[in-house]
Amino acid sequence: MKVLMNRFSSSKQPVALSRSGAIALATVVGAAATAAWVAVRARRAERHNPPAGEFIDIDGVDLHFVARGEGPPVVLIHGNTVTHADFIASGLMDRLARNHRVIAFDRPGFGHSSRPRDRLWTPAAQADLLIAALERLGIERPVVVGHSMGTMVAVAMALDHPESVRRLVLIGGYFYPSLRVDALLTAPVALPVLGDVMRYTVTALSSRLMLRKMAQAMFAPRELPDNFFPIVSREMMLRPVQLRANAEDAAFMVPAAHAMSKRYGELVLPVTLIAGEDDVVVDPQAQSVRLHDELPQSELFLVPGVGHMAHYAALDRVVNAIDTPVQAVSLDHFTSMTEDDLTLGAEPEMGGR
Repeated sequence: MKVLMNRFSSSKQPVALSRSGAIALATVVGAAATAAWVAVRARRAERHNPPAGEFIDIDGVDLHFVARGEGPPVVLIHGNTVTHADFIASGLMDRLARNHRVIAFDRPGFGHSSRPRDRLWTPAAQADLLIAALERLGIERPVVVGHSMGTMVAVAMALDHPESVRRLVLIGGYFYPSLRVDALLTAPVALPVLGDVMRYTVTALSSRLMLRKMAQAMFAPRELPDNFFPIVSREMMLRPVQLRANAEDAAFMVPAAHAMSKRYGELVLPVTLIAGEDDVVVDPQAQSVRLHDELPQSELFLVPGVGHMAHYAALDRVVNAIDTPVQAVSLDHFTSMTEDDLTLGAEPEMGGR
């Protein structure tokens, strides 16, 4: 009986091992197939969305930018998830190009810009890169416009290179440390090796499923514009290199805001803050309103019925902020106002702070 039981047990063991082996093999094969599919989609996205502008090599980075128009310079710095094309979809680039030389960069790892792994791409590091690019291009003291994560890069440019920035226009900005669920969720994607595997497998698939809802949340309570995905390519946003850039930037947001918030008193240039009152991505009260209270030379516009993508709904307000002469923003008189509607083409009424 004992011999029979031993034989029975031993006969089952190879079956159990073969099942676990089959599962492991299927997992590996599935992951490899997914990774290959993701790589093919990424290459196809880049073929179908070729660079719209020029490249400049700055310290080993192939930095892609689009330039239009003539006149006083304006630099546009996009937020996470999107590329420079966000400013084209919103209409901001075309509007500004009527009277300005407009330069919109793809930040490192976004769009067609590379993102070497030989440094930490903090907002300060990205600011240094863009300043170096502007110097190479002969662009002097531009108005710098940042949206979302791009506001952190814009502020870092003004803090670390104050002589190189004329004024700041900050839209839907993040300036003070706070709990960021997105940073916690995407942190593993920023890690070497593990993150690389995730970006070609599980994260690639989950991002594909979530992207539209994420975009809708950015525009809420307004509808997602019909031209958003046709212009800001969905497939370009889903490439592994851009998923890594998103994850790394999200991971740097809180520590960078903590460090930079101690230096806001150093800002002496004019600052315009624009935010949607109904922004569910970045709390306007905890961020834009708080920075406005800290900077006596700032003006603040809270736009009702608008979310995180305020540059779409309040396009004229952004353009007015850029076109207002610096001399008109005195260092002892500023305005904080809320618009009752989105008819923002007329000059705003100026009131006491």
